[in-house]
Amino acid sequence: MHKVPQITKRVLAFDVDQTLNIAKTPIPPEMASCLVKCLDYFEICPISGQKYEQFLLQIVEPLKSAGVTDAQLAHLHLFVAQGTQYYKYVGGEWQQVYNYPLSEEDVVKITTTLEQAARELGYWEADRLKPGDQIIENRLSQVTFSALGQAMGTSEKYSWDPDLKKRQAIVARCQELLPGFLYEIGGTTSINVAAPGMNKEFGMTHLLEELHVEKTDVLYFGDMTQPGGNDYPIVEMGIDTITVRSHEDTLYALRGILGVL
Repeated sequence: MHKVPQITKRVLAFDVDQTLNIAKTPIPPEMASCLVKCLDYFEICPISGQKYEQFLLQIVEPLKSAGVTDAQLAHLHLFVAQGTQYYKYVGGEWQQVYNYPLSEEDVVKITTTLEQAARELGYWEADRLKPGDQIIENRLSQVTFSALGQAMGTSEKYSWDPDLKKRQAIVARCQELLPGFLYEIGGTTSINVAAPGMNKEFGMTHLLEELHVEKTDVLYFGDMTQPGGNDYPIVEMGIDTITVRSHEDTLYALRGILGVL
């Protein structure tokens, strides 16, 4: 007889864009159905640079369409803005557990610097924005530069900076203009800027504390686990990590885990 492998993890944590979905779109129905099943066995913890409203749109609403129950949602934990904000489901609603916002002064400094750097380098493309969209967004605990805004189509976003060189140049110039802040490249067109130390290591450390688990209890999925990627701090923590290229890779792995269970 073949010995069935044992799943010892208690927490499945995920990057969002390009790990659970196509960037800036709701998770697909098959992913939503799979995550609903996972909620019966694990604490599920997406951790991303996105804002709270995007978590609701891209993750929570598709889960509701897949039939998730309130009891299952109690095992879903939203670690927003790289985990510098945390929301959990209590009494039928989402409640903020903590938030570490930037000062208004720092938000102004970061916003001004991002725009100056992008303009100097020729990467400020406000003329391409969809109506009502914006390039720079205050997400309270971080400021995010999205070169084409949030509403631009997926194909345009993927083709804007596939080799990261545009954003690396913007980051390098920002570091010259405004040192002392954390600059991280994420998603397809984004740069997240926060106070020093406010990266995914900060978020994951708080995840461990809030859920009362150890590093060995967590399995993390991400697409930017290379040095310099915004998932790399979790790799450096020594947490078991699966590197994926797309949400299809993640779905394949989750189905394998559920198959063992």
